[in-house]
Amino acid sequence: MTTQAVKSTLSVSKIVPLAFAAILGVAIISITGHVQAGALHDAAHDVRHATGFPCH
Repeated sequence: MTTQAVKSTLSVSKIVPLAFAAILGVAIISITGHVQAGALHDAAHDVRHATGFPCH
């Protein structure tokens, strides 16, 4: 009985992060699909400067 309890706990512990990652990925793709190209360029440009990566 102890073995089955451990197996079910492990499977749930693997499913929850996978489901969260999938939902987050779909949300990011959906949001960026509706944003104007100029706004995405500006956001990426600002992140590059904030991380110290030269872009121009």
